Formats: sequence, structure tokens, C-alpha cells
Amino acid sequence: MTTLDRIRSRLTAHPLALDAGIAAGVLVCMVAGSFVGPRGEHGVSWAVRTPEPLSLVLIALGAAALVLRRRVPRTVLAVTGTVSLVECVTGDPRAPVAMSAVVALFTVAAATDRPTTWRLGLSTMTVLTGAAMLGGPEPWYAQENLAIFAWTGMAAAGGDAVRSRRAFVRAIRERAERAERTREEEARRRVVEERLRIARDLHDVVAHHIALVNVQAGVAAHVMDKRPDQAKEALAHVREAGRCALDELRATVGLLRQSDDPEAPTEPAPGLDRLDDLVGTFRSAGLHVEVARADNGTALPAAVDLAAFRIVQEALTNVQKHAGGRARAEVSVVRVGPNLEITVLDDGAGADGVPPVGGGGHGLLGMRERVTAVRGTLTTGPRYGGGFRVHAILPVRTDTGTRTEPGTGTRTGTGTGADGRAGTCARTRIRPQGDTA
Repeated sequence: MTTLDRIRSRLTAHPLALDAGIAAGVLVCMVAGSFVGPRGEHGVSWAVRTPEPLSLVLIALGAAALVLRRRVPRTVLAVTGTVSLVECVTGDPRAPVAMSAVVALFTVAAATDRPTTWRLGLSTMTVLTGAAMLGGPEPWYAQENLAIFAWTGMAAAGGDAVRSRRAFVRAIRERAERAERTREEEARRRVVEERLRIARDLHDVVAHHIALVNVQAGVAAHVMDKRPDQAKEALAHVREAGRCALDELRATVGLLRQSDDPEAPTEPAPGLDRLDDLVGTFRSAGLHVEVARADNGTALPAAVDLAAFRIVQEALTNVQKHAGGRARAEVSVVRVGPNLEITVLDDGAGADGVPPVGGGGHGLLGMRERVTAVRGTLTTGPRYGGGFRVHAILPVRTDTGTRTEPGTGTRTGTGTGADGRAGTCARTRIRPQGDTA
């Protein structure tokens, strides 16, 4: 905060002291103006003059009233306007008492609305200018009379401009504060709505076709021995339902993509069969990596295989970024009973000697989410003596079995004929037992 900002904050915190200072400044200006006046026919020089006692009294009253200009602005305008009117009619030589009325009119215009400003501004301007022209000692066209007209008009216009700017700034600040308060709630609400929409679409797509596949598979199993032709037809319906499900899933997921997203990859998802290629890219970048595998060529589900590949990839990326140029990494993939254990170790400590436990990115969080998605466990942390350790336990088999509802293995459900035929994916909708969606 600058010195000017600190001074402004202190003055804003003590408005009465600020008004007293303004009143004192106006008093000094009015007293100086009352003792100095033009001399000569054309006013080319200045001379000291002696004001009347009444003028000094009016000056003091007008300046004193300005102390309360924020609390009772209209009353202060009435008081300063009255003393200015008296001075315009009786003062000779005239002192600048109207300066107090100008300040009071500016305050009223800045504190009230525009209609009030127009009404009070025109009234003050008309009364003071008319009194000076008609009842004052100077000719009606004197520059002092025109000055009263100009200064009162500028005071009303300036106060109205200040009020408009304050209202504009206040509206912007309130809108920003309101947006700040509601931004997080709005984001959460949109996320929930989007999740519900995706869940609804996926349910409509998957539930129908999976139920159809389940029914037709049961029909095929039931008639396989006695009526192989009908079993073949049921399997054809299963294939058709699977194709329709894939097409609709592709269309549903495609709605989540933006127009400026990159093209979808056409190559299959990577797995541990590409581990050597992955390690080779890090070795070519200068990282010393050793690999030990004892998984005996275990065939992994696609989700587990992808998760294992991504864990090794992210762990080696963290080693390359944080462990230092001389770090050595070790990757081990071991089959232990029903699980696959993946361990990535490094002996680097980073540039500052502290391994990156937290980090500023989302690598560890992403690994944890991938492991949790396949019902595995992940342990990460610094090693004793330096370095970092990533250890993941992934189940070799995932629970993807489908429980068969009673009666669906030998009987056809809604939408099938007596011979077990089902409608096409565009017409038939079969719901599993108990589905009320």
C-alpha cells in the first residue's frame, strides 16, 4: 500500500476530521479573497482591502456549517445558501461567501439522486445569481455575478458525476463479490448436472443392450443342443445388440468432446507389452533404468494393463523431472498370487536434496485414481537413505461377472417372440428384472 493509499484510508476512517479540514481550507480561501481585490479600471493589479464585519461573520458561519456537510447535506446547503444570499445583497465590498454554498451544493449532488440535484442546483443557481444581479452593489453584468452562476452550475454537475462514478464502481464491486461467492457453487452444480446427464445417457444405452444380450445368450444356451439353428440366430442377435451398444456408446461419449479437441487416437490402449518401448524412451533421454519382470506373461484385463503401464510411465516421468540427472531407476513387475505388484525405485534426491513427496502437479493423484479404479492399492513415499518409491498392487482378475436373474436363462423377456427372436436395437428395449428406470 502506497503512502497516498494509507492517507486516504485514514481520512476515510475519520470523515468528520476530513470535513473539518475541508471547512478550514474553505475558510482560509474566503478570508484571503475578502482581503484582496482588483484595483484599477481593468483590474490589472491587486490591492489589499478591508472587508465589512458582517462579511467576516458570514464567512465564519458558512465555513462552520461545512463541518456537518456529510451528516446533513441539505441543511448545510440551506445555511450556506442563506449566508451567501445575505452577502450578495448587503456586502460591499463583496466577500466570496458563495464559495461555501458551492461546496455544499457539490456535496448534495454527490450524496443524492439526479432529480434532487437538478432541483436544488437550479434553485441555488437562480436565487444566488438573481440576488447578486438585482440586489447587489455591482452592475448585473459584473463578472462576479457571472462567476456565481458558473461555479454553482459546475458544482452541481461535478457532484452528479462523482455520484454516478461511485454508483458504477459500487455495482462492479458488488457484482464481482457476488460472482466470487457463487462461482464455486455454480461449478459444483454444473458438475453434478453433467454427471447425472452422463449417467442417464449411459444407463439408457447400456442397460437396454446388456439386458438384450443377457436374454439372447440365455436363449442360445437353452436351445444349443436341440435347436442349433435357433441358437445361431440368437447369437446373431447378441452380435447385433453388441454392435448397436458400441455405436450408441460412441455417440454418447462423443458428445463430451469439444470441437477443438484433438483427433481420437486410433491405436490400441498401451499395456505392459509395450514396457520395453516405454523404458527405451527414458533411456534415450539419459535416464538409467533397469527392468526386472517376473509376471510369467500374465494376461491382464485391459483396465489393469493400462493402469500398470500408466503407473510405470508416470513414476519414471517423476524420476526424470525431480530425481536429478544422475539418478538410477529400477522397475519391477512381479506376479504374486492373485495380484500383480509394480515397484518403481530411484536413488535421486532432487536438486535441493529432498525427494518430491508432494509436488505441484497431479501425477501421484492420477496414479492413485487409476489404482483405485481397478480396486488396487498404491503406496508412495521417500526411501530410507534417499530416493523415492512407488509401489502398486493390482488384481490380476477384476470382478466383471454378471449375475443371472431367475427365469432369464430359459425364458425370453419382453420384446421377444415365442421362438426367442428379439427386435432390433432401434425398436426393442428390454429391462433387467427389478429395473424401474
